[in-house]
Amino acid sequence: MANKEKHHPEIHTVSIGGATFDLFLTMGPELTVRNGEVLLKVGGKLPVKQVIESTGGGACNTAVGFARLGFKASFCGIVGSDQWGEKLLKNLIAEGVDVSPATIVENETSSFSIILTLPGGDRTILYTPGANEHLDHATFDLETVKHADAVFLNHLSGNSSALEDDIIKTLVDNPKIWLSWNPGGPQIRNGMRSGDEAALLKVTNLLLLNKEEALGFTGEKGTAGALAALLKAGARNVCITDGQNGVVASDGQHTYSCPILPVQVIETTGAGDAFGTGASYALLTGFGLPEALVAGTLNSASVVSAVGAEAGLLTETQIRERMLNRPLTVETIS
Repeated sequence: MANKEKHHPEIHTVSIGGATFDLFLTMGPELTVRNGEVLLKVGGKLPVKQVIESTGGGACNTAVGFARLGFKASFCGIVGSDQWGEKLLKNLIAEGVDVSPATIVENETSSFSIILTLPGGDRTILYTPGANEHLDHATFDLETVKHADAVFLNHLSGNSSALEDDIIKTLVDNPKIWLSWNPGGPQIRNGMRSGDEAALLKVTNLLLLNKEEALGFTGEKGTAGALAALLKAGARNVCITDGQNGVVASDGQHTYSCPILPVQVIETTGAGDAFGTGASYALLTGFGLPEALVAGTLNSASVVSAVGAEAGLLTETQIRERMLNRPLTVETIS
């Protein structure tokens, strides 16, 4: 693989979606986990091994990820006029992200999460959407999107789903704008054949779903069927992640399989955002889909090796060095 090391400030990315202030509580063995459920005794008291403050949310994570990878990155989301919103914006600015498209809602609480990090890296999240529920036509900076080279559309809440009409029209009117799309719960429930979702698929360059989401979105019973349906619907590249089984992806010409990178998992929040950012970066800078799977997997592996959604995000120098020196074997399966 040739080394194409350079920054790409000429590529302007806009991340649309949520920003969340995260409080990570690292739990010890005293916390009971049984049959996939966390058991907390009413009136009980449990020790916490470590408390870490961090920033997260899909748009926040992908904006920081793109900035570290050398792009001109903008955050198009919403925060409250509180200490959490102030910290979210301060972190974005420190990472080199343009926050001028962001909206601050007065007298509103920013989205906030308490994340119980369980032994083994799994987690349970307690959250309030807060100000993220106000991301709608009135607060959305559509002009920034119109002048972007690439858009990363993250999970949207129910209220924010109304933005899809504006985004679709902008992308249809400006076909040169790249779209990476990671659908959220409302979009998955609507299904790929509903009006807005079907229209978005037609302008999507990179679609990112986990296996459960892909099957729910398409109504298919297996990954192969989901890939075929999504490609037929118009998505140019489709990636379906499946936890420890890695990722399967297709560009309509070939289908590829990429394994995970064996690492010690500390905490898994933000793994999907890291994968999507790394894969988008590779495709936007001239690599093919197999290399994009490697870049996404390396970025994701780095994130789960640290606490928080952003601490482990790779820089462009780091991701290119790892692509060269620690390649994963991507298999062409069809």
